Amino acid sequence: MVVVAIIGLLAAIALPSFRKARMQTRASRVCNDLRIAVDTFEVYALEKGTYPPDVQPSVMPSGMGVYTKNFDWAAPTEAGGRWDWDNSSVGITAGVTLIGPGLDMQVVQLVDEKIDDGVLTSGRFRRTGAGGYTYVIAD
Repeated sequence: MVVVAIIGLLAAIALPSFRKARMQTRASRVCNDLRIAVDTFEVYALEKGTYPPDVQPSVMPSGMGVYTKNFDWAAPTEAGGRWDWDNSSVGITAGVTLIGPGLDMQVVQLVDEKIDDGVLTSGRFRRTGAGGYTYVIAD
């Protein structure tokens, strides 16, 4: 009985730490994926002189395949939801957006704290018009 109580106590102590570490890992993955996506769109714009046209969520803009060989744009993000490319929409000129049902707001908040100002209504990573959270490349 004492052994069961000790195991229960240890589990109660360890679970919050495990959850926090998992959230941090997911947020770091989203930050890295955002960096890769933003870099590919910036390279595209440098080479073509303009950003690709706006598309629906989970759809990679035409011509971007050569820039994003290992990036699965149709896969769900680590924060839940989907990837979206926004050009001249949602109140910005260009940006990479996390959008859709299933977004884990704890992860989204951690992403903002890691790459921006920690406030989801301002900065480079912020809530935009369509209800997503966008890393703004150009305003």
